[in-house]
Amino acid sequence: MKKIILILGIIVSTFYSCSDFIEEESLSNVPADATYKTATGFQLLVNSDYARLKGIYGGNPWLFCSGTDMYAEGRTPEPAGLSQYTLLIPSAVNVEDLYNSCYQQIQSVNKTIYYSTITEQTSNLSMLVGEARFLRANAYFLLVQTYGGVPIILDNITSPVLSFKRNTAEEVYKQIIADLEASLTTVGTGAYATTGKVNKRAVQDLLAKVYLTRGYETFAAPTDFATAANYADAAIAGQALNIAFDQLFAATATTNNDLNAETIFSVQYDKASTSTDPTKLGNNQFYYFSSYLGGSETGAPLRSYNLCPTGYALGLYEKGDKRWEATFMTEILEETVTTNGKAVTTLYFPYYSGRAANPSNVKVKHFFEPKWFTAADKAAWNTANAARKSASFVYHPWGQYSAEHTVSTDPFSSNDCYTIPVKKFDDPTATTPISTGPVSTRDIIVARLGETYLVAAEAYLKAGQPGTGLARLNEVRRRAGVANATTAQFNIDYILDERGRELLGEYHRWFDLKRTGTLVARASAYNYKIKAANFVGVDGKLKILRPIPQLALDLNQNKDFPQNPGY
Repeated sequence: MKKIILILGIIVSTFYSCSDFIEEESLSNVPADATYKTATGFQLLVNSDYARLKGIYGGNPWLFCSGTDMYAEGRTPEPAGLSQYTLLIPSAVNVEDLYNSCYQQIQSVNKTIYYSTITEQTSNLSMLVGEARFLRANAYFLLVQTYGGVPIILDNITSPVLSFKRNTAEEVYKQIIADLEASLTTVGTGAYATTGKVNKRAVQDLLAKVYLTRGYETFAAPTDFATAANYADAAIAGQALNIAFDQLFAATATTNNDLNAETIFSVQYDKASTSTDPTKLGNNQFYYFSSYLGGSETGAPLRSYNLCPTGYALGLYEKGDKRWEATFMTEILEETVTTNGKAVTTLYFPYYSGRAANPSNVKVKHFFEPKWFTAADKAAWNTANAARKSASFVYHPWGQYSAEHTVSTDPFSSNDCYTIPVKKFDDPTATTPISTGPVSTRDIIVARLGETYLVAAEAYLKAGQPGTGLARLNEVRRRAGVANATTAQFNIDYILDERGRELLGEYHRWFDLKRTGTLVARASAYNYKIKAANFVGVDGKLKILRPIPQLALDLNQNKDFPQNPGY
């Protein structure tokens, strides 16, 4: 039996909040064992597997995004270890987040697989087990990328286990692939937008990412990149990128487009599922990637002032790229409405409501000049929008609203709205503007078709078929409305730039840099808080992997468990 740490062995099996595809059912005092042996109870167990995704993705995104080239600290501090590396130690804040939440997911799935052999046998049982295996593979994939080799736990743990061994990264990858191959043979084929469940396309997409990532490892198989390309094409299944980019994340006060035809897999939320505790049961993806926009008295969404886009990230976009205005709130609007004799001004959210209802009352409070603006463009914009400017209008020139600028000596850096907001995750519902933390009920999109094209592009390039890879990348650029990349441009750096444009704010960047071996070079080149020397650990080796959490080591009675290099 593989062993597991005490902190992971004492995992409760209570369910997290419901997803779109999870229905709560009060089981009163019915014993869990008896419940899981019924078809209805087993379905609830699978539901709990899905719900565990919220613990992995719904909280702070530090382990996905901190310490990269795309996002840097603004005025609000990030966890210093994860964002700057000099203070990155096994006991650093948030280091254990993925370790704990992924093992909670793994143990939940282990319980599901255990009960699948003794529960009521139904026609869809193998399909449900396939969905669970996908979720376990996804958790192990996050773990092995973040921490390297970790314990492989496949047993249903019912009592604390105090000792465990560390498997190699190669062994973990083999387990991931085994789970996904088993999943691929049993999961359904229904459209994700309809079922909200793991299907063959989601499994193919994850297999493509797993093989692509393993392809960079010293223990890679010679065919890994070609296999990744094949799986990516299978997931693409000939579907072109025909949804306008600004519609992929479109949202209003009442609806959103999260479950669209290009969403391959996501962590699903809805307002009904968070109604019992709306300030804790949602997610906070909307909260990051922006400056502070003002207090609740302005009606603006409360935002942090960390994980702000760097100058490099903002400079990736060229004139005509539709992703620029679809990703960023390039104009911050304000609306003044008089009710019962009192004038009330609301900031930011008139973009979603007031502009359509009362256009004459809506003014531009802030405008963020894009990189390509010339002096003539600036003059033309000011002339065309003269009547739209508010009395306190601010024009932000290019170069004066990036993450690094917010901590400069510029006297405006202490003001609100002085870093361009990322709007693609906005949740313009009643709870979001006045709350911080996990209050959003927008889905967190984990995999979507645009990224799959870029996975295929990278896989084909690494497999020695750059022409095919370039065609996949240029499909992404076609939808964005920009010119095709050329053969001369097409390399790993260009792919990382394109992933930056397409996927800004989505939870991939640290993994992208770690996978491609560019973490040190790119983070130190584009993140003002990071120097290459920051990565050098106490043993002279680089801190590429995150450290195994100190608490995991302390509680493990097997002391023959190596820490990662650099720590």
